[in-house]
Amino acid sequence: MSVFPRFAPRLREAIVARLGWTSLRPVQDEAGNALLDGKNAVILAPTAGGKTEAALFPTLSALLDDEPAGVGAIYLAPIKALLNNQARRLGQYTEMVGLTRFVWHGDVSAAPRKRFLAEPATVLMTTPESLEVMLMSPRVDTRALFGDLRVVIVDEIHALAGTDRGAHMMSVIERLAALSRHDVQRVGLSATVGNPDAILGWLGGSSARDGVIVDPPKGRSQRELLALYEPSIEGLARRAARMARGGKSLFFCQSRAATELVAEHVGRADVEVFVHHSAVSKEERELAEERFHGGGAACIVCTSTLELGIDVGDLDRVLQSDAPDTVGSFLQRMGRTGRRAGQVANTTFFCESVDALVQAVALVELAREGWVEEVAITDRCWPVLVHQLLALALAEEGVTRESAWRRLARVPDFRGIRRAEYERLVTHLVETEALYEASGRLVVGREAEKRFGRRNFMELYAVFSSPKSYDVRAPGDRPVGTLSQDFVDRLVDEVSSFLLGGRAWVVDEIDHKLRRVKVSPAPRGRQPSWGGMTPQFLGYELCQQMKVVLASDAEPSWLGREARVALADRRAEVAEVVHPEGDGLEELGGEVRWWTFAGGRINVTLKRAIDALGTPWKVAADNLRLVFRGDDELSLLGVRAVIARLASPEPWGDEQLWREIAEGLPAFRLSKFQSLMPTWIEREVVATYLLDVDGAREFAAGRPRTEVDRRRLPPMLLAALGELAEAPAADDVSGVEVAGAFEPSRPVVWVDSDAALTAAVADLLTQRIVGLDVETTLFSRELCLIQLATGERTYVIDPLVIADLSPLAPMLASPNITKAIHNAAFERDVFGRYGFVLDGVFDTQTAARAARPGATGGHGLAAVCARELGIRLNKREQKSNWLARPLTASQLAYAAVDAEVLVPLFARFESVVTEPPTPDHEVEPEDEDGGVRSE
Repeated sequence: MSVFPRFAPRLREAIVARLGWTSLRPVQDEAGNALLDGKNAVILAPTAGGKTEAALFPTLSALLDDEPAGVGAIYLAPIKALLNNQARRLGQYTEMVGLTRFVWHGDVSAAPRKRFLAEPATVLMTTPESLEVMLMSPRVDTRALFGDLRVVIVDEIHALAGTDRGAHMMSVIERLAALSRHDVQRVGLSATVGNPDAILGWLGGSSARDGVIVDPPKGRSQRELLALYEPSIEGLARRAARMARGGKSLFFCQSRAATELVAEHVGRADVEVFVHHSAVSKEERELAEERFHGGGAACIVCTSTLELGIDVGDLDRVLQSDAPDTVGSFLQRMGRTGRRAGQVANTTFFCESVDALVQAVALVELAREGWVEEVAITDRCWPVLVHQLLALALAEEGVTRESAWRRLARVPDFRGIRRAEYERLVTHLVETEALYEASGRLVVGREAEKRFGRRNFMELYAVFSSPKSYDVRAPGDRPVGTLSQDFVDRLVDEVSSFLLGGRAWVVDEIDHKLRRVKVSPAPRGRQPSWGGMTPQFLGYELCQQMKVVLASDAEPSWLGREARVALADRRAEVAEVVHPEGDGLEELGGEVRWWTFAGGRINVTLKRAIDALGTPWKVAADNLRLVFRGDDELSLLGVRAVIARLASPEPWGDEQLWREIAEGLPAFRLSKFQSLMPTWIEREVVATYLLDVDGAREFAAGRPRTEVDRRRLPPMLLAALGELAEAPAADDVSGVEVAGAFEPSRPVVWVDSDAALTAAVADLLTQRIVGLDVETTLFSRELCLIQLATGERTYVIDPLVIADLSPLAPMLASPNITKAIHNAAFERDVFGRYGFVLDGVFDTQTAARAARPGATGGHGLAAVCARELGIRLNKREQKSNWLARPLTASQLAYAAVDAEVLVPLFARFESVVTEPPTPDHEVEPEDEDGGVRSE
């Protein structure tokens, strides 16, 4: 039944007379009836499918029938850009029926806000963070403002559900619901979500209303796909520019750094290019949106900032660098096209790697099957619980433990936290002075004020971190964007250049007091870096589909010629490990690889379990495989035996295994409130992010995957985490020393500029013997550090900063300078990837094996140093993140020592004749303590 007759007369007249509509879409009829019946709802419709009107029209109709005192409806969006984009449309809809709307976010000045507070609009458009500002402000009479609130509409709800921001939003909605005299109706809007029932239950929170999923049948639409394989960024940019020329296109990249590099190269091909990501200035982003919306041919190179429902006008093409991580993202991005009559939705993948190509094919196949990822909802969201405790303590100038618990327990994201655990957390916050308890009331303590009290506690308004950044200003004081603190620390006035906003800039002046970088246009620049190094996981279903693609001989018709050849070559390479009858194991180059195709979280869980079993090997995990490295005892048979143990229930029921996993979790920084958490909660947050225990147990046992909560940790692991003693915070772990460990005994020289590299090479060319070591990422073997030790000092070179390492070539290739290296095959492979030749090599590992063929403990660097030099190496930093900048003092010491000890080892073994590897020698990974590092 059409909902149109149920609308208020003023709204019916406006839809016909002002909008010129003759009918409503099915989603609008179905949603309208459900909302007017008083139900909570999740409304699903494609991008530009009419879901905004589906939610807003019945809301406006109800408000016309009974106008509110104060704000009657709130429209929440995850980002300010979406609010700005929807402001005109919602302004038109409210104005045409005689109501008002107001947009409130961080860019809105004080004067309009003051007018709104004096005379509230009927519909408030805002973000969760801006609502927090209102709830915490003593100048806002929240009960008068929200006492008659009827409806909250959440746009792009899939972008918030299951995240800390989503938990924050639900906390804010529940606080609003407590202020209103109504059971506030909740409405979620989304184009793509795999488990709408779970989203509906989560959004409903404490509401007693019935709920409904609005998802009318959708016709199959035609799509145009193309995947191109181009391993060089220059070639990729040329091909993309040819495709983008003459039309409007969005070019999606997977990182901010990638957008800058792609934009620079595409811009060189005479295509008008704009850059859109969170570090580009607001003015630049708005200019891009405005010029793009109203102008002619242009290309916006962007991250996911334009994946959501921001309207940038009619698009001709969506271009994609490599492949997105989820089917949902792929569908969202492709949905930006095909809106004009006669136009077909389209996506072109530009893949720099074969893995990205396989991932793109798998995404498309899953989408064709109608599969979309489910959003994992958590009910133990500790970071936001800490945040909300601080917010309540600040907003009300003190809150009792009981009152805070009563309010927070209403939030679905906290329902899995027991009262005893809550009390334990509060006690910890009081003991560490994050909170202060006086007369039974909790107020903000000294430690929280020190960390979050600047600018009137501005940092408490959001659950995400606002990184320390520097404003970049072009001539005329024009804002260009922001750079991270660690990147600015490596810039030099009038020397350094970098990319931002798709253009190259040279640094004129750095003002550290004002946190400002003044720049001028430059011919070339390098990629900026932004922090936040945490693993990027692909899901189980996507990785399994990648295995299906590799095992198949079907050739998608939408692959370009080079892509077809690359896919066929990869299929031939992995034919044995993806064979249905195989076990996914292969032995290659001194390592064993277990190709699980199980996704990052399952593989990390398997790795942690294997480590906890006490195996003698190093195990690394990525999305597709586990890699085992070790001494001469490593074998396929031994790895199969460990996998067989994991297939049985016995190890998973061992409390000691869970203690080992709990104690071995890495110290990832996942929340800005982590520093206030006790160790047991901090480790639980990390475990929830990293691990899928049920999935790992099912996979190891060969059982079908069941529908369980993938974010829930097993009771035995929670118990082990709860027993953890308080330890140094993650920020301080690097300063913990290992008793008796060898420290650098010579000066360490940090080399991060062309001038410093030139000076270092001049010294190295005079040496007879140099100790050489490197630190790399594990799977890609990207060079992160080069350590070169002489008898007087150790140079530590930063290849992430120095773009041109060619001055090292003569020294590395010289047969007259002996390079002492432990496991030289690895360094040969790494330097070979960068075009360098190593000559004059003395392999201390080969020498150790020749001198002590049956030595106990193997021939890794730590074992050899202990045996030959009587020193102990600190292995704490062995698996640390070598891409992070700045490095900790502990990392620098670790790296320097690994090179320094090679000089005395050479003297020890100089008389031992070592044979260099033959040209077809397989690269042997470091078997204990060398340069291979986890991503």
